[in-house]
Amino acid sequence: MNALLMPLIAAQGLWVRARTEVLPEAGGPTTGTVGEGAPGTPLRIAVLGESTAAGCGVDSHDEGFPGSLARALSERHGAPVTWEVVGQHGATGRRVRHRLLPRLGRDYDLAVLLAGSNDVLGRRAPEEWGEDLAAILDELADRSASVVVVGIPPFADFPSLPSALARYCAERAAAADRVSRTVCAERPRTTFMGSTDIMEITPEFFARDGFHPSAFGYGRWARAVSDHLSSGGSRPGGTA
Repeated sequence: MNALLMPLIAAQGLWVRARTEVLPEAGGPTTGTVGEGAPGTPLRIAVLGESTAAGCGVDSHDEGFPGSLARALSERHGAPVTWEVVGQHGATGRRVRHRLLPRLGRDYDLAVLLAGSNDVLGRRAPEEWGEDLAAILDELADRSASVVVVGIPPFADFPSLPSALARYCAERAAAADRVSRTVCAERPRTTFMGSTDIMEITPEFFARDGFHPSAFGYGRWARAVSDHLSSGGSRPGGTA
């Protein structure tokens, strides 16, 4: 990014912060079950991370990423899916690592990490993000049979961000995602999925703040993750 644009980017950041509505986290239960009564062996999934894990943009976690992913996996594998979520608005990788991860349970078939956006917005170095991510994944590997890291949604498509700020954030997000790919590749049973690789972002993806997903957006995002995860013909945990 051209250094001459930094004053403009800083000004746009202040403008966005002042004008963007702060949506609350989703309410209701942080656990649930989908597909009760289905004949297959039950799956246990966990979602961990920042505001997208916390469900900002929807009223309940059932409408957010955890419930949407559970429905997609249940439909695909014909089995009940039990989900749990631990998330927090504004959480960086460091907060996820030290504050949120210890609250997560164990013995999952799949754990999904939604994080990194706040590290980009907070101008944390990619190396700092990578250090926290590695520690998170090492701990998740003890709690779950398989782990998925979902890449940062494309800032360039966010309706709430002016063009210069969006390009700046997109460049920093790409750098963070490159680190994520490397860290994930070094660990067995861990998969990185780039958000821009698995789906197209359209205007209806966003909630009214133009920043977080809507119920439609969470559903589309979760289904894209489920489709990508299941493309090899196996279900989470490594069984057919």
